[in-house]
Amino acid sequence: MAASRYRRFLRLCEEWPVEETKRQRDLGAFLRQRVAQAFREGENTPACDQMYESLVRIHTNFYKNKYPRLKDTTFTGVTVEDCRMILATDILKQMEDMKKGTWKRLREKFSAKKPEEDLK
Repeated sequence: MAASRYRRFLRLCEEWPVEETKRQRDLGAFLRQRVAQAFREGENTPACDQMYESLVRIHTNFYKNKYPRLKDTTFTGVTVEDCRMILATDILKQMEDMKKGTWKRLREKFSAKKPEEDLK
């Protein structure tokens, strides 16, 4: 039973897309890590089956198909593609850099050591 449960999870992980634009924040990559960790610890509970069924519903867009939307935009008029672009890791990093003050940017630019080393 546990072997078939593990195979089902592996099959789901293989089908789950990995978004390269969301490095270190991707749901597919997180699921792969979580499944590997859970089965390494010997997870063999009914909650595991519930989790699998929930993930399948998300993966197959069960609720999106069950409750179709009239428009593919938000109340602001932003489309799905615009949201994907905005949430991309590179864009978020650029926005974070824009938030930094002038003094901090100059200090990072002319500092001999990396900003991560300041935190240590």
